[in-house]
Amino acid sequence: MPWPSRKRDKGAVADKKEPDAKIAKTKDETSDKEEEEKSAKSAGSSKSGWKNWKKKESEAGGEESKITYRHWLLKSEPESRLEKGVDVKFSVDDLKAQPNQTTCWDGVRNYQARNFLRSMKLGQQAFFYHSNCKEPGIVAIVKIVKEAYPDHTQFDQKDPHYDSTSRKENPKWSMVDVQFVRMTKRFIPLSEIKTHHLAHKAHGGPLKNMMLFSRQRLSIQPLTKEEFDFVLSLEEEKPH
Repeated sequence: MPWPSRKRDKGAVADKKEPDAKIAKTKDETSDKEEEEKSAKSAGSSKSGWKNWKKKESEAGGEESKITYRHWLLKSEPESRLEKGVDVKFSVDDLKAQPNQTTCWDGVRNYQARNFLRSMKLGQQAFFYHSNCKEPGIVAIVKIVKEAYPDHTQFDQKDPHYDSTSRKENPKWSMVDVQFVRMTKRFIPLSEIKTHHLAHKAHGGPLKNMMLFSRQRLSIQPLTKEEFDFVLSLEEEKPH
């Protein structure tokens, strides 16, 4: 495997363009309130996306009656960074260069993220998200092509995510295989998604509880159908 352990959660670094992840929770809440007030005054850009999304939902027959997780957001680092002497860089271009444009999603060392991996099903789609870089955001769509199985890197002493407490008869960590589907029609930056999130918190909308802004450091995140469809609809919008 040419790029070992490029996806990880343990000690994950918050996105450079996401300041909320770097301050205390109480300060986060204050900052969010201030941004919500600003968004309430200038949320026109979000209302446009919201209108288009609602139209698509109406044409599709309405919203789901309850929250289900059938879509995902997977973070990976597109810029070189050494971890225990190993470069953990893995961009969407690296994925596209893999045989059959498919790779294992290894190196996850957070229990909640691992549990999300274990609940993924064949054929489910996920956003490929460039993280911990100058301009974080969504660049592509991938799909799950193999459901959870033991992550071999936990047993490799040379791997930065080796776990000496994990046993082969009862592995702690899992991974899935993902395959490239397509690039998004345009890059969807974190800053734009956050504008919609804050507007939806203030006025209602599908991104109001998006985990990307409540668990910033989690590299595997679930999305509701409403969240996935709304974010996907942004690729049709002109960049703000």
